[in-house]
Amino acid sequence: QTIPAVILDLAPPPTGKLSLFNLYVALSRSSGRETIRLLRDFDEKALTSPHLPKLTAEDDRLSRMNEATFSWWQTLKDAGINSH
Repeated sequence: QTIPAVILDLAPPPTGKLSLFNLYVALSRSSGRETIRLLRDFDEKALTSPHLPKLTAEDDRLSRMNEATFSWWQTLKDAGINSH
C-alpha cells in the first residue's frame, strides 16, 4: 500500500537489528523520495550491510522456481498445448 507522506524512524528495532529488508519495506511504502521525512539520523552501515543469508537463499530459491516455471510454460507453448 502506498502512503502519501511517510515519516521514518530508521533506528534499530528493540530486538535484532535494522536490515536492508526492513529499509526496503519502509521506503517502498512512500510515493517517492519527496514525500519521505526521516525522524532522526541513522547508522549508514545499515545501507551497506549484506543481506541476511536466509533472505538471500529464499530469493535464490524463488528465482530458480521462476526459471523452472517459465521453462515449463515455454515447453507447453512449443508443443502447441494451449492453456485455455
